[in-house]
Amino acid sequence: MCKGLAALPHTCLERAKEIKTKLGTLLQKPDSAIDFIIPYPEKPEKPPKAQKPSPEEALQWRDSLEKLLQNPYGLASFRSFLRSEFSEENAEFWVACEDYKKTKSPVKMAEKAKKIYEEFIQTEAPKEVNIDHFTKAVTMKNLVEPSPTSFDMAQKRIFALMEKDSLPRFVRSEFYQELIK
Repeated sequence: MCKGLAALPHTCLERAKEIKTKLGTLLQKPDSAIDFIIPYPEKPEKPPKAQKPSPEEALQWRDSLEKLLQNPYGLASFRSFLRSEFSEENAEFWVACEDYKKTKSPVKMAEKAKKIYEEFIQTEAPKEVNIDHFTKAVTMKNLVEPSPTSFDMAQKRIFALMEKDSLPRFVRSEFYQELIK
């Protein structure tokens, strides 16, 4: 493994340069109009008349952020709550990662990876999510060769943040309390 700059073997330096070059290529400014295609809506539309859950179903959300996020009404409600707390980027990032994982085409995957990186991960991104430097570094390394798992670590960190921090406040909110009546 590469340790300390003074002790870096020649091959580690070459590998670091190769990663930097590949990442630079991935993050270059768009050369064609195709790069301007947004893979998911900037402002996601509300689900077409998402059915209001039963109080029993909504009660399950207290203990399972996953169930909440998988329910269209729950996701829309949670996003609305996060918007009121100025932290909607967390849910948007999670949704973008879920969409990204379903992408089959390597070209589309690279396009979506670039978009997600620029929107949520890079420093000073418009909707920068709160992840630690290690997670950011691992994610950037994963983007050298985008794969369905490129954002997994960052997505898990944001999920844990929402689960530990946002979900308990959502469950105490008036809106949620009305759903479970």
